[in-house]
Amino acid sequence: MTDGKRGSAVALKASPSAAAMARGLRGGSNPLGEWTARVKEIETGFRAWMATQPIHVEAAVATAVGAVQGGALGGLMGSLSADGGSPFPTPPNANPQAMASLKQAQALAGGPLVQARNFAVMTGANAGISCVMRRIRGQEDIQGSMAAAFGSGALFSIVSGMGTPNPVVNAITTGAAFAVFQGGFFMIGQKFSKPASEDTYYSRTRSMLHQLGLEKYEKNFKKGLLNDQTLPLLTDSALRDVKIPPGPRLLILDQIKRDPELVRAK
Repeated sequence: MTDGKRGSAVALKASPSAAAMARGLRGGSNPLGEWTARVKEIETGFRAWMATQPIHVEAAVATAVGAVQGGALGGLMGSLSADGGSPFPTPPNANPQAMASLKQAQALAGGPLVQARNFAVMTGANAGISCVMRRIRGQEDIQGSMAAAFGSGALFSIVSGMGTPNPVVNAITTGAAFAVFQGGFFMIGQKFSKPASEDTYYSRTRSMLHQLGLEKYEKNFKKGLLNDQTLPLLTDSALRDVKIPPGPRLLILDQIKRDPELVRAK
């Protein structure tokens, strides 16, 4: 009996997963909390790595991630059709205007592969162009958002075959429509997310943290009275004093160095 207990103890010590499971059963750890913290740690590390890469590397990665997400969404939407194909058959001897409208309907009602391709191009282009515009302009604004929407709309029109026999004109028209809608949504979003009057001194700080995905540290900035006027003066020790971890500190300082207006303000 003693040998059996000793063998079980040795097995638990030799297996980290078994030991972790045993601690979880005793209530000494929270697997879900540990997994969430690990995911956030990986995400923070990935953002820190991306911030140090050249613009073409960041744009390529952003495009690839956006294309994968859009392809998955498009494939899911296309799988909802009964036969996996377009429910809109092509009528014979149709006039050009009717054919253009039909092509638009077919582009939005294709099978899984067609929809995956169309949405992958659209979302990938939007993510890549947004990334480039953000790096060039130093911030995420309505001009960059509309430029990304125009590019993604034009490419979506070309790839999906909408608007033949005038694909170039239709690509420009579709891109302009995407840009107008995106600009409208951007302005509406800014209006509803407009900070209170007492928070106007933190508007630029809030925008920077939101761009980096570090919104949860806004309270640290306010606690340390680190407002928009202090952004050009921020140092690692100042961010450490308000209890911001090393990874986010690197992202914030790197973003400040990349912002041409903050660099000129120093």
